[in-house]
Amino acid sequence: MLPPRAMLDPRSVAVLINTMTAHARTAAHALAGAEDVAKARALEAGAAALRDHAAAILRANAEDVARATDRALSPALIDRLRLDPARLAATADGVAAVAALADPVGQVIDRTTRPNGLALSRVRVPIGVIGIVYESRPNVTADAAALCVRSGNAVILRGGSEAVASNRALHAALVEGLVAGGLPADAVQLVPTTDRAAVGAMLAAEGAIDLIIPRGGKSLVARVQAEARVPVLAHLDGVNHVFVHASADPDMARAVVIDAKLRRTGVCGAMETLLVDRAWPHAAGLLTALSDAGCTLRGDAAARALLPTMAPADESDWNAEYLDAIAAVALVDGLDGALAHIARHGSHHTDAIVAADERAAERFLAAVDSAIVLWNASTQFADGAEFGLGAEIGIATGRLHARGPVALEGLTTYKWLGRGTGQVRG
Repeated sequence: MLPPRAMLDPRSVAVLINTMTAHARTAAHALAGAEDVAKARALEAGAAALRDHAAAILRANAEDVARATDRALSPALIDRLRLDPARLAATADGVAAVAALADPVGQVIDRTTRPNGLALSRVRVPIGVIGIVYESRPNVTADAAALCVRSGNAVILRGGSEAVASNRALHAALVEGLVAGGLPADAVQLVPTTDRAAVGAMLAAEGAIDLIIPRGGKSLVARVQAEARVPVLAHLDGVNHVFVHASADPDMARAVVIDAKLRRTGVCGAMETLLVDRAWPHAAGLLTALSDAGCTLRGDAAARALLPTMAPADESDWNAEYLDAIAAVALVDGLDGALAHIARHGSHHTDAIVAADERAAERFLAAVDSAIVLWNASTQFADGAEFGLGAEIGIATGRLHARGPVALEGLTTYKWLGRGTGQVRG
């Protein structure tokens, strides 16, 4: 095993990644032909191994958290990094939940019979070899492994230096379970160095890696999108809005807004900007409640007039993903004002409206161009498990292939099958 900060000759890194992708391709062929019950059994064994090795995993995570604290990393990043018994148990439960999901491989998407009698169908198949580059969150190691294996894909994981001990402990437990369940160990590989050259080698592995998925901050995603010669499935910032419409119930608005911002501030589904209809008479009380709950507010002039202790917002605040107990606040001119603000500043991730007016809510749902749009619900529901998808690989904000929580179906493609009776075109 290479030391976590090993700086290797770029040629050595290229050889390392080439070797890993070759092993992954072999494993992918085995997974593509694996029966549903075999994949489920292996993931159940992986979940059991996570529980059996909980003490060792938590010790490794404590080392990572201590290093992150010494490096004065942000509270939001440390929160993403930290595992405790409950979070680790939830991670293991997530792997088991994926094992219990229906196998997407072989599902018939649609079928038709042509006038000449040729029967055509589209059938889900694995993508092949997937590379995942991520930062901070060690639970991604387990979530990504489970989803890729369940959908018949081999995966190469490259985690960040801040979570190196946690990732290694999680990976070791998962591989133990996979092997016990009869699947190849190379189905889930962890890049053994955090040298940035390894990311570059993965991004250049055209033909060897079929899809790259980055999970991390803006700089990581930007680098992947700029350098990749491999298809990329990515999401950018979660600049998420909650719009409180003039018809909103005040108690519901308070509950939704406080949860959306403060349940967990470091997740990508957290509300970052609160938009309030100027015609809503309860705005001052909502802003006071949010401030009293521990959120620092930065607002426009109209918002500050309702809560004078609020700091002024500048243009950068409307585009900010704080990932902290901070929110930007603007009063807007009804639904049209909210839609215009979101169109200008949103990141196409998750946006919500609180409203009793069904027509206004339905217009919001139709008009907002985001991967997830909610009515009378917290943006913190932007989560694959909450959507009944088990774990998730991330929230995709693009428009191609997959959008929103990416789970099993998002990790498959399809092929056409034709069944004939001797048809020729002549």
